[in-house]
Amino acid sequence: MKSILMTLLFVSSSLLAQDFNKEIELENGKKFLVGQINLEGLQSQPYANWFSTNYENYVVDKSMTKMFKKQLKKHQIKLFLGTWCGDSKREVPRILKILHEVKFPIDQLQIVALDYRKGHYKKSPTGEEKGLNVIKVPTMVFFKEGKEVNRIVESPLESLEEDMAQIMNGEPYTPNYATISKAK
Repeated sequence: MKSILMTLLFVSSSLLAQDFNKEIELENGKKFLVGQINLEGLQSQPYANWFSTNYENYVVDKSMTKMFKKQLKKHQIKLFLGTWCGDSKREVPRILKILHEVKFPIDQLQIVALDYRKGHYKKSPTGEEKGLNVIKVPTMVFFKEGKEVNRIVESPLESLEEDMAQIMNGEPYTPNYATISKAK
């Protein structure tokens, strides 16, 4: 009986597993990631050129992270980015360094790279962005108990740490492009 359960668990987890770090290469040789990605994808070439530098150079404001570290771990995060987008190249390494600093559980983070080709613009192959009205990247959406709490869109209003502290502490926070992102 135990071996049957183990086999069922293995088969079901294999069926649910998704490929990570799918790469598209255009005719001109430019590459970008689409769909679910992880740190391994961002640390591979050519993405490591910008990711590693921006990650290493960012200094996390530890006094601010103390203000939201505990509350953040009660949330799930969906982080949408474009490996082709300048704002994503700047902000995503910073976001991930903050999450690393506060020891955010990696299983509560989903990172999704969106496409930028005509007909696929700001979409992922498996539709993780559907229903979330992602209009700018990066967009970091915070969820608690399956419901969206708030989001940081494209860039922070103050700093990533200050904006995250406001959101986690339930303070009023209106992200960039809020009127556009709320429109349906």
